[in-house]
Amino acid sequence: MKISKRLKEAKSKVDTTKVYTIDEALVLMKETSTVKFDASVEVHVKLGINPKQSDQLVRAMVGLPHGSGKKVKIAAFVGDEHTTEATKAGADLVGNKDLIEEIKKTGKCDFDVAIATPDMMRELAAIARILGQKGLMPNPKTGTITTKVAQTITELKQGKISFKNDSFANIHVIIGKVSFTPEQLKQNFEAFVQALKAAKPEAKLKANYIQAVYLTTSMGPSVRVSL
Repeated sequence: MKISKRLKEAKSKVDTTKVYTIDEALVLMKETSTVKFDASVEVHVKLGINPKQSDQLVRAMVGLPHGSGKKVKIAAFVGDEHTTEATKAGADLVGNKDLIEEIKKTGKCDFDVAIATPDMMRELAAIARILGQKGLMPNPKTGTITTKVAQTITELKQGKISFKNDSFANIHVIIGKVSFTPEQLKQNFEAFVQALKAAKPEAKLKANYIQAVYLTTSMGPSVRVSL
């Protein structure tokens, strides 16, 4: 694959044999992001888990102090008694059986996060496969099955994000934008790392839990970071 001149220049600033401190890495994120839009700053983590073992899966949520910089579209599956509350709190889609039926017919999920009250989980079984394939099924581990509808929506809008390992034992999250200050990005990074450590499976692992951590920007080179 042909590498652009811009990316070659950006990569030349990164020593691939070095493990950078978070402060050094954040400076490089600014220097190596040369795209014309406000690029996302991403964290990629290699975990020492076996993703085929259900007792080793990692899934949790974290409230980023300064948000991710991404506007989150929320669907709230709630009973009629909570629809006004959900709408006032800022949910983009609010409904129950009607919303479920629409998704069942179209297969479309035009939202980033789904929350539901416990009483709606039985109804959601009708679209569980659709939501599950897109990683949108509400889950108690991520706090998206809740009775505190307004509070949950507000927290998600303010920067609370979920993360989970993929089939290769990696985790990928966005912790902000290049336009954020280094201190804001550092605080978001530290909050994520703390939540990741807290989410360590209780099962005995054959390798170190956190094996490698990398920072990168959209279309930019990656930098390995020490913890």
